[in-house]
Amino acid sequence: MTVKEAVSMWTRYKKYLCAPNGLGVSVDPSRMTFDSQYVENMQEAFKHVFAQMVDLEKGEIANPDEKRMVGHYWLRDPSLVDHSDKKLRDIGVTVQETLNDIKSFASEVLTSKIRPPQGDRFQNLLLIGIGGSALGPQLVYDALVDQPGRSNAGLKTFFIDNTDPDGIDRCFKSIDATEGGLASTMVVVVSKSGGTPETRNGFRETEAHFKKRNLVFASQAVAITQKDSNLYKEAVDGVDAWLKFFPMWDWVGGRTSETSAVGLVPAALSGVDIQSLLDGAQAMDKATRVEDPLSNPAALLAMMWYFSGNESGDGSKAMVVLPYKDRLLLMSRYLQQLVMESLGKEKDLDKNIVHQGLVVYGNKGSTDQHAYIQQLRDGLANFFATFIQVLEDGGESQLEVEPGITSGDFLLGFQLGTQKALSEADRGSVTITIPRVDAEYVGKLIALFERAVGFYATLINVNAYHQPGVEAGKEAAGDVLELQSQVMAELQSQPGVLRTAEEIAEAIERIDDTETVYKILEHRAWNPQYQKIDTEAGAAPTDTKFGWPA
Repeated sequence: MTVKEAVSMWTRYKKYLCAPNGLGVSVDPSRMTFDSQYVENMQEAFKHVFAQMVDLEKGEIANPDEKRMVGHYWLRDPSLVDHSDKKLRDIGVTVQETLNDIKSFASEVLTSKIRPPQGDRFQNLLLIGIGGSALGPQLVYDALVDQPGRSNAGLKTFFIDNTDPDGIDRCFKSIDATEGGLASTMVVVVSKSGGTPETRNGFRETEAHFKKRNLVFASQAVAITQKDSNLYKEAVDGVDAWLKFFPMWDWVGGRTSETSAVGLVPAALSGVDIQSLLDGAQAMDKATRVEDPLSNPAALLAMMWYFSGNESGDGSKAMVVLPYKDRLLLMSRYLQQLVMESLGKEKDLDKNIVHQGLVVYGNKGSTDQHAYIQQLRDGLANFFATFIQVLEDGGESQLEVEPGITSGDFLLGFQLGTQKALSEADRGSVTITIPRVDAEYVGKLIALFERAVGFYATLINVNAYHQPGVEAGKEAAGDVLELQSQVMAELQSQPGVLRTAEEIAEAIERIDDTETVYKILEHRAWNPQYQKIDTEAGAAPTDTKFGWPA
């Protein structure tokens, strides 16, 4: 780089660095290759973007497909709710009451006023959820809670976030290895609808583990769900009422629910300062209401995302998330759902086929130096990077690994070096800087990306608050399970008869689904602990014959 180029980069950095007073968070887009004309061209579009966000926060319908308001911003500032509207005023009151209830409940649990039936205190927490109901709590827990050497300031937290039997068993083995085991474990089940299969399966498996140990599940269980859902009816109206219920609302989506009971209950129980988390999110919300894209960190991010897609938001470049801090390892996974589920849409708001989206992947620095930075530097230029820099090293060691240089100095060196190497190869990047990883700044990061997603969705004219593709996947899974019932019934109808998948598919008139029939039979044959079926190997795996034992 020449002296002239270096001076130009510094000038550009000073010109475009967005660092709102008092926020403590900065966004540096200077290594994206936009020019002042691009910024000028985007001004008019952002007038519409800001106006739409104002309407959303006032309670206008922002999810037209489901005819719902979108209110995750109200969660950290109930005073935003329009008090002239009784319905909205009641929402604001409910949000505040729920927050107070969460704090009170967590305090009583952590001071042992609320105890398990067979112990002096709760020591563990098992959260059962999926998607935003698990990713947000996992991010916050991994970022903010230190398990080794803790003085039991909060509950040690475990997660079941899949319907994998082996994964579920591994979780319970880990719980059993703790002091108190399952008898000292509180279970929080999170499902907005109360019918999410993965969460229901984890809940039922957990119930069975409690029964095996002669423990009463209901006395240690907490439900977070919508009122009148199937889960609510079981937890609140069932024969054995659960320990506690906290509400979810239809105007908060799972991927934006970290500042609702979904995220706040497990965070509070694990000892996180949830008020600081909320205060941080509220401060970021305030900073991202400024109606100038260069002075608004979330608008600036959205503008860079739009620019990366050929200055038209076509989603042609992926966003690689590179947090240079171990505590933020799960940020890329969290953002995958927040960004990709919100923006990955077949149709826009005008029902045009657009196949929109923004691919997100990432790991952490400096691990990436030994993973995929080689391709980012020299391979396909089909991405832009988002670096997350943390100023405070943390850690107790101040060891100089080389004269005058610490491990933290190396981490910064790797980050700045990677940023420079990508820039020299014409790979754009944005850098977000925070002073430290604590509840306040994790809250700010969550709110920053939530707002950026909302802004960007308006720019590309999609509904960020529904997920028809996810629902389609659930329906398809249901079809497979229905087919499995037909397949197993057909096998049982002719015990002792061995047939190929093709023959079985033809018998049940599902010949178009022969591959799925084969996969069902293959899976069942490998799991005799469920229902043993006989097999006879053929010349090829697909020639295998299957039958019900005679």
